[in-house]
Amino acid sequence: MFTDMVGYTALGQKNESLSLALVDEQRKLIRPILTRHNGREVKTIGDAFLVEFPSALDAIRCAYEIQRAVREFNISLPEERRIHLRVGIHLGDVMESQGDISGDAVNIASRIEPFAGDGGVCLTRQAYDQVHDKFELPLESLGLRQLKNVGAPLELFKMVMPWEQKGAKPLEFDKKRIAVLPFSNISPNPTDEYFADGMTEELIATMSKISGLKVIARTSVMGYKVAPRKASEIAQDLNVGTILEGSVRKAGERLRITVQLIDAQSSDHLWAESYDRELKDVFTIQTEISETVAEALKVQLLSQDRLQIEKRQTANPEAFTLYLKGRAQWNTRSEEGVNKAIKFFEEAIARDPQYTLALVGLADCYSILGVYGYRRPNAVFPQAKELALKALALDDHLAEAHAAMSETMSHYFYDWARADFELRRALRLNPNYSQAHSWLGSCVLASQGRLEEALDESRRAEELDPLSMIMITEVGRVLYFSRRYDEAIDQYKKALGIEPDFALAHKGLADVYSQKSMFGEAITEIERAVELSKGSVFILDDAGYVYAVSGKRNEAIKVLNHLNVLSSEMYVP
Repeated sequence: MFTDMVGYTALGQKNESLSLALVDEQRKLIRPILTRHNGREVKTIGDAFLVEFPSALDAIRCAYEIQRAVREFNISLPEERRIHLRVGIHLGDVMESQGDISGDAVNIASRIEPFAGDGGVCLTRQAYDQVHDKFELPLESLGLRQLKNVGAPLELFKMVMPWEQKGAKPLEFDKKRIAVLPFSNISPNPTDEYFADGMTEELIATMSKISGLKVIARTSVMGYKVAPRKASEIAQDLNVGTILEGSVRKAGERLRITVQLIDAQSSDHLWAESYDRELKDVFTIQTEISETVAEALKVQLLSQDRLQIEKRQTANPEAFTLYLKGRAQWNTRSEEGVNKAIKFFEEAIARDPQYTLALVGLADCYSILGVYGYRRPNAVFPQAKELALKALALDDHLAEAHAAMSETMSHYFYDWARADFELRRALRLNPNYSQAHSWLGSCVLASQGRLEEALDESRRAEELDPLSMIMITEVGRVLYFSRRYDEAIDQYKKALGIEPDFALAHKGLADVYSQKSMFGEAITEIERAVELSKGSVFILDDAGYVYAVSGKRNEAIKVLNHLNVLSSEMYVP
């Protein structure tokens, strides 16, 4: 198999540093896939890979996974950062010398690869004869082709990818499925970036309460902040029919917010508006935008929807600003970020003790400290429960408060009935709350063995947050619990196709491979997870398990001893 980057030479002449960076990204993406399909990397030649396989079927399945992974990798990236590959596969004899291979078969593989085109896979008749009745995708004949320095013409075949198959039904985008893109910060002070991000998050939360809309979650849209895309490309990425984008200018107590609603397929502007207001009017602006979007998309606002989106959480603009700063830090999920968030939320509550969202934010901080092992659970979860109860006493109609309560019930108190009740209440109040769907599926229902229900909820969460690594891998985890191992492998590979360095996906694959007695693959994946997580105890304990079931007793005991040493310095579950 020969792989080659399309347009690499021209890019190298134009921007050498970018071309080298893309080659590095390509290698990180491809190498794990080669390993999974028994490919031996013979060598790299600039941007190209030369790979040898024990069978043609391994080679063609590997080639397809490479192109699928590249396609998913390119999601949310600007054109200049995308990788474009073509792949050629030939079956024949080679001569080996000092690890390298040579001969006519190698030359032919390199000659046919240009016929694959950008994103394609081309193979010769020799390879086709071995795989045509064993491979799932169509292989279309390109006819006889004359290759340079090859005597007789060869019949070539091209793989027809799922996204380009003839007769495939064109995607129909639901106009009521909407993505709110990250608002641009055009404030004089660049440190006001948190405010633009916070406005995006708050607007997503407000619009999510409209039962007639399907609103994409924050995680899947924030990537477009650093990698803008065309509306039509975002429609494909997120399967949305409508996009809301805008900008925020904050100067002292004055706000200027500009928004526009766009048809994702045609890029036509459906509506645009500018709001020049005082900072204290920010909640009114959010309500007006949400109501106008609903009207533009012909969504009927139910009375309970209107009550939800018109509700003001605080009248104190300083408290609101502190809350946004707290959420910005909480979203990092780092120990340092969460500790900073606690201070911001506490300050917000000091300014407005009735600010329910700030109480929920503080509860979420203590839950994260416990879930991620930053603090002992018995030191933080009771505090989280107390804050969630206080928030619910102030506002029983706040979905986030019910979800916060559920976190403590499922992760510490193991009260599954209460956790289930709280999440279902949260979802009645906000059907678009992807995190609540995910927690209900992978935490509450899966823990009780209700695996079909768990899978439905987890897939609903992924539908609402399709680029979230957590949502994708949680589906994989439920499939793993369901003993649907091959589907779980595909799901984890889907995650790695988008983010190859996501440690939890490698950990998930290791667990699945262990159950299938594929111990070599399991060890490769768990060691990669340990490396990527920088030795996280949540990965190390799994490494000990994988070594143990693989029969590597000494390695397992080393992990256990290492965890015992760490436990004298930090909390180890």
